Amino acid sequence: MSRFAAALLLAHAVLLAQTLLGQDPREIMKEVQHRQHSTSQRYEGTLEVTTGGSRVATKRWVYQRIGDFGASKAILRFIAPAEVKGVGLLIVNHPDRASDQWMWRPAIGRDQRIALQDRSTRFFGTDFSFEDLEERDVDQYDYKLMGEEGGAWKIESRPRKSSQYTYSVFWIKKDNFTIGKIEAYNKKGLVRVIEYKDYELLKNIWTARTCEVLDVTRNSRTVLKYDKVDYNLPLKDDQFTLEALRRES
Repeated sequence: MSRFAAALLLAHAVLLAQTLLGQDPREIMKEVQHRQHSTSQRYEGTLEVTTGGSRVATKRWVYQRIGDFGASKAILRFIAPAEVKGVGLLIVNHPDRASDQWMWRPAIGRDQRIALQDRSTRFFGTDFSFEDLEERDVDQYDYKLMGEEGGAWKIESRPRKSSQYTYSVFWIKKDNFTIGKIEAYNKKGLVRVIEYKDYELLKNIWTARTCEVLDVTRNSRTVLKYDKVDYNLPLKDDQFTLEALRRES
């Protein structure tokens, strides 16, 4: 086979793969997850919570995660303001079931396991629910391609395991396989809208610098700004235990 014929065959194969990928929503979501892969992550977040259209509360937290989607562990801890400083959340994700979560409150000196039926409640005055802070693997959902809109694939996602959401709709940007927006629904209708903005390429990972969460039922909005984002840090498993959650407050 000549070099020209081989190059032509390769180009045809690449084009075919892209075409098939564009028709298979599961493969699209797998590619999104693949491009977000890292062995660990750390960032500092500033949150502005607006309720009632005008009242604004500002909080800061530090987030650390080790492991991959569906089998990761994470600790999120508030560092400001003073009334929430030290409050932390340990999340242990599982590939075949809902995560285990514990919240530490230094003011009372004890941890609290977050029951499955409480995962839909707001996390400490933000518009993130406890479930929103989980990391779930692609294979924990069923998908349907709904079409294309504004340079993005529009994909319906239905959870295979227990969730507060009946289904969600994702907008996946076609140029870099990043998530632009998520609309989350329960049996009554639209519950939450999450938008990811201000993407930057960091350590070869497209990283959102802003996340906006709208709680539709409460008409409340949280804007999370990501600072000091880093990936593939030398974190250890013993930094993600109940003992670490209590000790580092």
